[in-house]
Amino acid sequence: MALMTTFYSALKRLTPQEIALLAFALALATIAGAWAFEASGYLPCELCLKQRWAYYAGVPLAAVTALVARFGLRGLAGALFALLALVFLGSAAFGAYHAGVEWGFWQGPTDCTGSLQKANSVSDFLKQLDTVKVVRCDAVAIRILGLSLAGWNAVVSVVLCALGVFGARRALMPPAAIGSGF
Repeated sequence: MALMTTFYSALKRLTPQEIALLAFALALATIAGAWAFEASGYLPCELCLKQRWAYYAGVPLAAVTALVARFGLRGLAGALFALLALVFLGSAAFGAYHAGVEWGFWQGPTDCTGSLQKANSVSDFLKQLDTVKVVRCDAVAIRILGLSLAGWNAVVSVVLCALGVFGARRALMPPAAIGSGF
């Protein structure tokens, strides 16, 4: 609870541009971390790859939001923050779904078994079996502090969604009211 209070108190002092830059930095660090894990040998499954879509949209959206907020276009900044919140709300739900698949709470998609090209011959098919590495969506590659990367995506996405909500509220406040909080 103290962490939430500290986070809220710090957020109250930020301008809309600073909130957008914070969202940009957090989203960029998260997707860069996913790429780093992949480069280190932790291959993503199909659901992991789909979870990245929110970051591919959210990183540039946060950058544009920061630019719009910098120029004082409060209404547009508020709308962009709201869109950012929606993108990461969806990402949080998708991350929670994938984490639930990994924990065995529910069944994952049946096609989450990798992709094979249609083989022209039996020897081509056997060659594909030797070279294709199937990454299952229900198998956790790594857990950090008890959470898989899908679980951490859900947590980070909730924070990014909150930044979008706070940013929208802050952007739509009259400038004189900004020091008084949300």
